[in-house]
Amino acid sequence: MNNKNIPSKLSKKYVKKLLKKGVDEGVFPGAAAGIFFRKNEIKNKLISYYGNASLVPQTRELNEKNIFDLASLTKPLATTLAILCLLKERKIDLDENLPSLLQKNVMGEKSQITLRQILNHSSGLPAHREYFKKLRELPYKERKELLETWILEEELESTPGTKTIYSDLGFMLLGRIIEIKSGEPLDFFVDKKIIEPLGLGNKIFFKKINGGKTLKKEQKNRESFVATEKCPWRRKVLCGEVHDDNCFVLGGISGHCGLFGDIESVLDLCISILDLWKKRKSHPNINNEDLQTILSWQDQEIETTRVLGFDTPSAKESSGGRFLSRSSVGHLGFTGTSFWIDPEKELVIVLLSNRVHPNRDNDKIKKFRPFFHDAVIGKIFPSN
Repeated sequence: MNNKNIPSKLSKKYVKKLLKKGVDEGVFPGAAAGIFFRKNEIKNKLISYYGNASLVPQTRELNEKNIFDLASLTKPLATTLAILCLLKERKIDLDENLPSLLQKNVMGEKSQITLRQILNHSSGLPAHREYFKKLRELPYKERKELLETWILEEELESTPGTKTIYSDLGFMLLGRIIEIKSGEPLDFFVDKKIIEPLGLGNKIFFKKINGGKTLKKEQKNRESFVATEKCPWRRKVLCGEVHDDNCFVLGGISGHCGLFGDIESVLDLCISILDLWKKRKSHPNINNEDLQTILSWQDQEIETTRVLGFDTPSAKESSGGRFLSRSSVGHLGFTGTSFWIDPEKELVIVLLSNRVHPNRDNDKIKKFRPFFHDAVIGKIFPSN
């Protein structure tokens, strides 16, 4: 059966029904979905939402403009795209190693770690460390440099280039590398080089917590944000400040977390990535060919679903469900966020939720994500 001859049966009402099921079953207090697809040469864009932006300390209904903590979606949508900007400027190389990237001596095996390995999580660096417990007691201006030192002192869990270990630490280093190579703060560089040229300025952003110049976009009302967790050490429900503890003590800006955005803006950014990938559009600071390279390069020497900076669908039990093309790319965020971009189906699906509100002890989203994607794709492409 030819999908091009089948009209889409997807509707805003149907998507809201799926989101309501998630709320009713306790997957999350609220969620927003953004879906884009091309069919019969016609562009289709749909946004739907349901539930609550906050339950504690008071109930607040979710609306279309509410801003979500995007968590690890920062890795592909800010950090990786910033690396692409530096590649175009020839300030960086994918096979450049840590001493050159950080412009300092790096000892032992870590000196052989390359930018490519950090981007596809094969650097050997550990997944996570609770650096915030020590950093929060130290002067703010010393924290970035100390964090870099501590990461470089960590014992590697595998030889670089031999194993995939999804690592926040690697992307923390990437944030530092971007600042060193660009000579600008990470948030300013991302905003100026990536977000503003797409017309998304003030809509997708890092939100500073401490120090530095206050930006107008940080003045948004607390009610604009979706609440996340009741933090045991900050002793409050987080709303409008980053959920990730390590990112928080760095002032809300890091290579692994810190980005915020509403559903329409995140969808538009992902659509732009699809258009650049397909060479339908250009970006002043990103080469289409470089983007194609990072979205298709996969290390054949190790078992991995990772391309550079993005994930791809798992062969079994993918969060994107059963129907995404193998060439699709996406990413998940701890707070309950995700996106998938399918170049063959010309499809983008963004799902933003606050599944960690009021606490993180809820993993029902693991089953909901594939259910949701299968239901959506099944309506757009019934022959699946």
